Amino acid sequence: MNFFDKLNQAISQNQSLLFVGLDPNPEMIPTRYKSQDIISGLSDWLQFLISETVDKVCAYKPTLGFYEALGAPGLELLQQTLAAIPAHIPIILDAKHGDLNTSTIFAQTVFAQWDVDAITLSPYIGQEHVAPFLVYPDKAVFILCCTSNSTAITLQQYPSTESPFYLQVVKESKNWGTPEQLGLEVGTTNPDVLSRIRAVSPERVIMTRSIWAEGNNLSKILAAGLNANGDGLLIPVPQDILIQENLSEQLQSLQAEINQVKAEITLNASSCSVWLPDVCLLEQHPQQDLILQLYDIGCIIFGNYVQASGTTFPYYVDLRTIISNPQVFNQVLNAYEEILKSLKFDRVAGIPYGSLPTATGLALRLNCPMIFPRKEVKAHGTRRLIEGEFSPGETVVVVDDILISGKSVMEGADKLKSVGLNINDIVVFIDHEQGVKNRLQENGYRGHSVLTMSEITETLYQAGRINEEQFFALSEQSNR
Repeated sequence: MNFFDKLNQAISQNQSLLFVGLDPNPEMIPTRYKSQDIISGLSDWLQFLISETVDKVCAYKPTLGFYEALGAPGLELLQQTLAAIPAHIPIILDAKHGDLNTSTIFAQTVFAQWDVDAITLSPYIGQEHVAPFLVYPDKAVFILCCTSNSTAITLQQYPSTESPFYLQVVKESKNWGTPEQLGLEVGTTNPDVLSRIRAVSPERVIMTRSIWAEGNNLSKILAAGLNANGDGLLIPVPQDILIQENLSEQLQSLQAEINQVKAEITLNASSCSVWLPDVCLLEQHPQQDLILQLYDIGCIIFGNYVQASGTTFPYYVDLRTIISNPQVFNQVLNAYEEILKSLKFDRVAGIPYGSLPTATGLALRLNCPMIFPRKEVKAHGTRRLIEGEFSPGETVVVVDDILISGKSVMEGADKLKSVGLNINDIVVFIDHEQGVKNRLQENGYRGHSVLTMSEITETLYQAGRINEEQFFALSEQSNR
């Protein structure tokens, strides 16, 4: 499970956007823990924070600097603290790491040895610094793009308040990693700053800090920072609450307040936007409007994106957001349906997790039973490899969203075949090309796709959505 799936699961389970900073700050330690030696007192306090908040927060954020300041005992304390956090709650290590020379070894230490789920990084070294952290596919980074320090204003708002540097950091960092790999860290007491960052990064998770410095401005902060779906924002638990003995009660009250304000904002903002075409090309692709919509709503974005394999693509395609746009989702289902009507099968199978909504929609439209192979087999419950009812010997058509290497979809197909099902056809929405359909054929599968990357590239270029440089970069990638 990747970081953002783990985060969303914790948010859903605890109904909370709150995270706790697990910082062994000797200046903040409650009086009741001061009678012990400093390390023991801090340890007991941190254990108390975890036990009192584990069912009320979505993440923990230990600040590495506090532990380092305590020397070797502090690093031992960090290990004890990490071990005490339940496995289902994600850990964001607040390191603000900014050294290129140590980035590779540090990424290995925090992700492979310490097993934290995410880390905060300084942006000033650029993508080369961030890349070693992004090769861990189930982990994530948060890029510090803004702080609340008053003396930093001259830097962060340079060269002007209309075009501040902190927004340039946001725009540039979006090119370094996908929304599943890279979030933003924003320290501010100003809702307008948060609103501007959200406007240029609607798809990113924003971790806030310092929002309580000027009192309770909660409703404005939530209105500015929540995304169109009413989430994507992490809120820190105020430090003055963390020193209280009745921490659990105060946290429950804050949690209820946030959820109430969030519900009101989401209700007032609920709407379904309608996209209208704005170009007319002489030679139209049959799916021209759909291609343009995918680009306009941010499903197709450009930049240098590191893949799980370590390779870099000049673009990124994220189809998971289409389920929040009924107009686009309906057209996607129509396009799949046209292909499926020409095939023979008894059941539809979606590949977890991206294509499950699509497979569900197609099963309803075609009045056809659906099944799916599990991405992982749980150690409890039925321990099924395949979910849903089926009979050996039936023919199943496999549905997936994007075909890059063919590895994941063929692994899913192999799981289906292992229980006696027949697989002839694999249908995807976008084929990245590069001979992947030939690899499917070599393994006994017929590949079908609604669109190819070259078709998408050509249409976007003709419509003026991408420039010549982007066009040639994409064309070169598709033809490799």
